[in-house]
Amino acid sequence: MKMKLSEIARRIGGEVQGDPDTEISGVAPFDQAAEGHLTLAAAPKFLKRIHDCRAGAAIVPRGFTTASLATLAAINPAVAFAKAIALFFPPPEIPDDISPGAFIGTGVRMGSPVSIGPSAVIGDRVSIGDRVRIHAGAVIEADAVIGDDVEIHPNVTIRYRCRIGSRVIIHAGTVIGGDGFGFSPDGKRYHKIPHTGIVQIDDDVEIGALNAIDRATFGQTWIQRGVKTDNLVHVAHNVTVGEDTLLVAQVGIAGSVTIGRHAILAGQAGVAGHLTIGDNAVVGPQAGVGRPVPEGEVVSGSPEMPHKLWLRVQRIIPGLPELKKKISELEKRIAKVEENG
Repeated sequence: MKMKLSEIARRIGGEVQGDPDTEISGVAPFDQAAEGHLTLAAAPKFLKRIHDCRAGAAIVPRGFTTASLATLAAINPAVAFAKAIALFFPPPEIPDDISPGAFIGTGVRMGSPVSIGPSAVIGDRVSIGDRVRIHAGAVIEADAVIGDDVEIHPNVTIRYRCRIGSRVIIHAGTVIGGDGFGFSPDGKRYHKIPHTGIVQIDDDVEIGALNAIDRATFGQTWIQRGVKTDNLVHVAHNVTVGEDTLLVAQVGIAGSVTIGRHAILAGQAGVAGHLTIGDNAVVGPQAGVGRPVPEGEVVSGSPEMPHKLWLRVQRIIPGLPELKKKISELEKRIAKVEENG
């Protein structure tokens, strides 16, 4: 597949500087790019080396110019490069094909095309939209709703009545709509609390592998538009995750938490139940959040604290043994002074 730089610019946005007829046959990282490749040169360390680049063309920030090769100037070079990669590696077309080894329940409604792999199970009264790909071993239980342009990878389980929007990707092994962790003690044993709600996943969401997103006790656990989760994320019952929020690997969110829009929870962060994390807040890696986090605040540590304070604390910790030694010496000297009257 070959494409002129001018055509790429038209399709992904950006301004061509140099020869617009430069032919591009693929994309590659800066140090591996060769003739015919389009590469990304957005960071200063790459822009300084642009004259050494062997690519046919590079995507650069607006305002940067060079005579060494053709460029495509973009407001957001990283996004432009992601779109360029998609041009050269489009997803395979979806065949209208149901494997003989799949099980399809009664009253199922399907759009077109729909691909269902071997050993997949589609429960009764499931609704499936257009251009949906369901891979091998996936299970979609009764009365679930799947939107358009959805891809459900192998061994995903979507439990009964859960709702999946359009343009959603769910990676292998994830469980959507398992029971929440709710038990009432009577002093001797724990009694299971029935979870009667659902999980609602809105449009343009991507869920990583081996996630567990629990159904609500009542109402819904809600993953709003544009949310992206990494692998091994747990979202408990009745949590709301706001639009375009990122949940990085091994994040754990306890029940009834509300997370705002454009928040970031870094790897292994944990959030206690019934808290609110504001819009644009950032929770650092391995942080333990036990209080509400205001809009725009950056917190780190366990228990969480403002990130700048956490940095100061981290600088102090290595010196604590020596500080303890000095305090012990001072205590001995004070004791001697007091003893001598």
